Amino acid sequence: MNYGVYIHIPFCRRKCGYCDFYSLAGKDEMMEPYVDALINEMAARGRIAAEGEAATLYVGGGTPTALPIRLLSLVLQAARSSFRIAADAEITVEANPATVDLEYMTALETLGVTRLSIGAQEFNDSILRRIGRIHTARDTRDAVKWARAAGIVNVSLDLMYGLPGQTLDDVIWSVGSAMDLAVNHISVYGLTIEDGTPFSAMAESGELVLPTEEESEEMYDYLTGKLPPYGFARYEISNFAREGFESRHNIGYWSDTPYIGVGAAAASYWDGRRYTNVRDAAKYIETIGRGELPATLSEQPTRKNAMEEYCFLALRMAQGIEKEAFAGKFGEPIEKIYGDAIKNLKDNGLLTEENGFLRLTDKGMKLGNVAFRAFIL
Repeated sequence: MNYGVYIHIPFCRRKCGYCDFYSLAGKDEMMEPYVDALINEMAARGRIAAEGEAATLYVGGGTPTALPIRLLSLVLQAARSSFRIAADAEITVEANPATVDLEYMTALETLGVTRLSIGAQEFNDSILRRIGRIHTARDTRDAVKWARAAGIVNVSLDLMYGLPGQTLDDVIWSVGSAMDLAVNHISVYGLTIEDGTPFSAMAESGELVLPTEEESEEMYDYLTGKLPPYGFARYEISNFAREGFESRHNIGYWSDTPYIGVGAAAASYWDGRRYTNVRDAAKYIETIGRGELPATLSEQPTRKNAMEEYCFLALRMAQGIEKEAFAGKFGEPIEKIYGDAIKNLKDNGLLTEENGFLRLTDKGMKLGNVAFRAFIL
């Protein structure tokens, strides 16, 4: 059985105003004990997954590259000793451009990292400062250059739209800058204001001035329309890649592949059940120190939930839901369960059917939440 491994590194130099992922700024003293706990958790998880093989390994955060390379090296080495990593495994590390240099990139390549995901977000320095990023556009360009010099050719950039002060011209400049860097993969995210974030408080007080809905939609249309002519096929709602450079790890999330999450707040999907690790890093370290696993069952699977989730995740992918696979997994044709929903979505131009697959149209991709709601039983 193939599976994925996700390792969460919660540390950051500074927390961004929009971020609601579990992360910690200014807690460098916790790094060493946290890495020790990670190593112990991986050893325990590896015994559970002894019969399988990890086809992908993804180190995310937070900012994994906020760790000194000595500590990140220990994490990657422990992953190799704890899990049976496939010879051709995709091994991804997320990076903030301000936290890496050529020496760091060279060390990552030596450690077997095959893919780098760089949080560029924008190529306008004033917007980057406004959203709390610690890097500049120059840092992003240098990070890509150093990755290539170190031998890491599979490089992805994150780009955002709908940011405070951002205009369509800024998005056009960011896309052009990414093309100049000749990266292989681009993830596109619209800004969402999450409860509990600094941006949420600023929005409530009227301090956060955002583009209008029409302006944000214009940015979205430019990004989704311009990347394909540049050779980036849209293979998932938010992800575009040159042929052969799709994120294998993330495809696993969307295609019902088991995965093991390691670290504070990390999620796992194993034997059809979903688990979540304790969110607090200090409690995580304490739990591991007591010789206990930090995970709790976050979802008791039911047939209804399994069908809903299967459809949500498959519809995120450009290929959509394979009708034959759905029938094989659940013992009934999808039309028997979702016939009315499918008809309504087709009638409204959000869903189409081709070669045994139900997939979202371009309009459906834009209105994804509307389509997903139709599959709630």
